[in-house]
Amino acid sequence: MSAGSLRARVRSEMSLEIKEVARRRLAVDGGNLSLRAVARDMGIVASALYRYFPSRDALITALIIDGYEALGTAAADAQAAVPRDDLRGRWLAVCNAVRTWALAHPAEYGLLYGNPVPGYAAPNDTVAPATRVVLLLVDILVDGAERLEPVPTAVPERVRTDLRRLIDQQQQRDLPEERLDRVFIGWTHLFGLISFECFGRLDIMFEARAEYFDHHMALMADLAGIPR
Repeated sequence: MSAGSLRARVRSEMSLEIKEVARRRLAVDGGNLSLRAVARDMGIVASALYRYFPSRDALITALIIDGYEALGTAAADAQAAVPRDDLRGRWLAVCNAVRTWALAHPAEYGLLYGNPVPGYAAPNDTVAPATRVVLLLVDILVDGAERLEPVPTAVPERVRTDLRRLIDQQQQRDLPEERLDRVFIGWTHLFGLISFECFGRLDIMFEARAEYFDHHMALMADLAGIPR
């Protein structure tokens, strides 16, 4: 192995270790993550971390991208295990995979969908990973376009303009604005309900959490026009 390859390998392994320690700190510090705390947990001086992450924000961005990618991969893998023509099964598989990942990684989910990190502005690098789940839901409706049930067409004109812009950006020109509107309703309800569960908003209300979740995701599938 060349010296350059060895350095790259060491750098990669060190970056992975830093991120793993930082994830554990998230469970304690949440959005108040600091390089100093991460360095202390690793038994090194904080200045040593700057060779791998030049700032706290750079480390947070790396954690956010990793989190979105892990969440998106879990959802994609769950959908891939369902027959392609089972539209409702794919929809529910994506939704349940998101919930399962969130409950298994509450600190990382909190970084992605909890309170904003003080003083941090997410760069454009985080946008594409953040859209993976909603694009999976869109793909399900595109695949089953001819089998979907009709949905109401009452969408405010300015909202319709925004929806059409998003459709054009994704080159899904055959997708009606009304249908994408329903996907977004399901998407926001999915993460809203998961956030309520993860952040304790359902604690004294529902004991049958999984059943409540499944019930609502089925309602969202109905809303999107996915046949039973």
